[in-house]
Amino acid sequence: MSLGRTILLKMADSPFLNRQATQRAFVKRATRRFMPGEAPEDALRAAQMLKAEGRGTVFTKLGENIAVPADAEAVRDHYLWFFDQLAASGLDGHVSVKPTQLGLDLSYDQCLDHLFVLAARSEAIGRTFWVDMESFAYVDRTLALYKALKERHPQVGLCLQAYLRRTQADLEALMPIRPIIRLVKGAYAEPETVAFPLKADTNRNFFDLSDRMLQAAASGQCTPVFGTHDIALLDRLVARAKAHGAADRQYEIHMLYGIRDADQRRLRSDGHCVKTLISYGSAWYKWYLRRLAERPANVWFVGRSMFT
Repeated sequence: MSLGRTILLKMADSPFLNRQATQRAFVKRATRRFMPGEAPEDALRAAQMLKAEGRGTVFTKLGENIAVPADAEAVRDHYLWFFDQLAASGLDGHVSVKPTQLGLDLSYDQCLDHLFVLAARSEAIGRTFWVDMESFAYVDRTLALYKALKERHPQVGLCLQAYLRRTQADLEALMPIRPIIRLVKGAYAEPETVAFPLKADTNRNFFDLSDRMLQAAASGQCTPVFGTHDIALLDRLVARAKAHGAADRQYEIHMLYGIRDADQRRLRSDGHCVKTLISYGSAWYKWYLRRLAERPANVWFVGRSMFT
């Protein structure tokens, strides 16, 4: 792991820096690179503009590791309200949630109940409901949640992380249930025993996992979603999709709001299904630092944006 990435991930886990950053307006300005605003209305307005370009959206209310049951219920109720907004808006908009935001640290069963409620509402309005993957400590429980959800609601997707050594085995174990998988590289600080320390190894694993999903997609066994801004890697995967006979609409490309926007537009104009991930909410500090850690070179851009 690079020194810059290591430092940023350590900063993300600092409560002191979290408090300091979220109280300063000039730091908040810098987050506009990755999110249109803290309010859900900001996210919905941004999505309307993307809709004009033919892009769908995936929304996330930022936050994790809820410690009080009532707070998890409030998150569930917020998303139920948000689904109502999506249904009224006509947006090709979907929701992605973190299990710890729905109380996984407190009760697996209660978290699953909240997820069932949200998955049912998402299904009722014809959207894919996404379950995010968090740090390594939550992988087994998150996989169990996903399998339980998928039994009742076929249109539920799961995020997997290519930097984890176990992900290949996890993917194979999911294949019998025809999974919908958003593959990302991974943005948590993990030991070398569980995660590849070198970027090149993560990239190689991302390609191999994606190639396996495309092969399965051609026969309707998997719906792959590539969550990466690595354009060279995406170009290779598009070529592999053609080689496997997977049509453009049998896979999707997901990228973050404000990142490689020109490439998102180009990929959409080329006929690919492109969705933009839009985050909102006040709990942006950890998420923001992890986005920077994915590409530490962005720190220079952010430094300039704080003062402009």
